[in-house]
Amino acid sequence: MGNNNQLIGNIVMLVVIFAAFYFFLIRPQKKKDKQVQDMRNGLQVGDEIVTIGGICGKIVKTKPDTIVIQVGADRVKFEMMRWAVSSVTSTKNTAPVQEEEEPKKVTPKRLKKSDAEAEEEAPEEK
Repeated sequence: MGNNNQLIGNIVMLVVIFAAFYFFLIRPQKKKDKQVQDMRNGLQVGDEIVTIGGICGKIVKTKPDTIVIQVGADRVKFEMMRWAVSSVTSTKNTAPVQEEEEPKKVTPKRLKKSDAEAEEEAPEEK
C-alpha cells in the first residue's frame, strides 16, 4: 500500500511540473511566435522596418515569401525574406502619434505702469 501511494504522489508531481512548464514557458512562447508571424504577414508597401541584421529600410514591393526594401540616401533596393524582418518601426496607414501636451501654466501679464509712475521711478538727469 505504501509503494502505491508513493508512486501516485510521484506521478502527480510530474504532471504538476509539466503543467507549470506549459503555462510558464511553452504557452507564452507560442503566443509571441504567433504575434511575430502576424506582423510579418501584415507587412505592406510603405512600412518602415528593421531587419534581424539591423538594416533599416522602407518596403517598396511585397511578394508572398519576400519583400523588396529601399535603404539609405542612394535608395538602394534589395530583396529579402519576410522571416528576416525583426520589427516594424512605422506603418504607412497609421497617423503619427501625438503626445499629450501638459496644460500651459498661466502667467500674469506685466502690469503697464502709468505715465506718472514711470516718471517718478525714472532717475532725473540734470
